[in-house]
Amino acid sequence: MPVIKHQEYIKAPIEVCFDLARNVDIHTVTTSHTKEKAVGGVTSGLMENGDSVTWEAVHLGVKQRLTARIIEMDRPYRFVDVMVKGAFHSFRHTHTFVMKDKGTVMTDHFDYKSPFGVIGKLADRLFLEKYMTDFLVRRAKALKEIAENDSKIDKEQWVE
Repeated sequence: MPVIKHQEYIKAPIEVCFDLARNVDIHTVTTSHTKEKAVGGVTSGLMENGDSVTWEAVHLGVKQRLTARIIEMDRPYRFVDVMVKGAFHSFRHTHTFVMKDKGTVMTDHFDYKSPFGVIGKLADRLFLEKYMTDFLVRRAKALKEIAENDSKIDKEQWVE
């Protein structure tokens, strides 16, 4: 089971980073390169513990749907979402936030299992793990830019 871990230092308060990371509208902004949009469950605003969302996006040239549910939340320090339905066999995505040096360290810890047994493991080695790493890093950097750049988006409209 591949594990992807990425840390991003953000010069913004922990509450801002936490709320931006669980905001459906911000998610669509930070994943625009995959044409990701919420099509079911919570389709706008902040997700809470127990909420689910169905995303539609184009990954690896294929239009796909994936439903994820938040199963744990400790605002503003941690939340966990898991795949309920989608292309993976399973995944668990833990988002943690730690205050550091007048900012926040945001950590993505993404454990996933590919479908199709041996073929899925081969796909991980050939391209999928790199693709997912790039996807998570790109999203983290986009969240950082939004949190740090007041002129990009008015953060007050996106957080509690």
